[in-house]
Amino acid sequence: MASRKRRPTATAPAPAAAPMPSRRSRSEERDALARAQLVPLAPGERPVPLLIAAGVAAALAVAVLVGTLTKHDLRAHGGSLYGGLFLAAALALCSGGMLARRYWAVLGFEGLLAFQMLVSCLALTVVSSLVVAVVLVVVVGLSGWLFWKLVRVMGRLSVTGREIEPVE
Repeated sequence: MASRKRRPTATAPAPAAAPMPSRRSRSEERDALARAQLVPLAPGERPVPLLIAAGVAAALAVAVLVGTLTKHDLRAHGGSLYGGLFLAAALALCSGGMLARRYWAVLGFEGLLAFQMLVSCLALTVVSSLVVAVVLVVVVGLSGWLFWKLVRVMGRLSVTGREIEPVE
């Protein structure tokens, strides 16, 4: 008996399943509601937390610059002239950027705040004085408050840069 090879027959492709309408979770709905309620910054508007952050960054830039230029032997204390100048310039840049309402400047300063909170919390594990412990707790508390307030400012800054679409 001769063997016959079967040729593949053309079959109609299986119909694609209709995409299921995605159901948003409650947290996604809350996020969407919070985004919808964000009011863009008015031209020239600078919220109080943004001004506080810019002032803190400027004061720290001046303090770091003065400390760097007045300390004669920075290497003995774990620093360098170039490192101090770089940090002062970065803080001054953040301060100016926040006053100019730049998103990247607020984001960078929030990164520095988060790092400061982490270092302060770690320093609490080896503190040997009650006064130093209180100062560190105050630093963590104020940094956390400013960080939290700047989150909303960042949201408003991101909305400010976009075109507002009419809701139908």
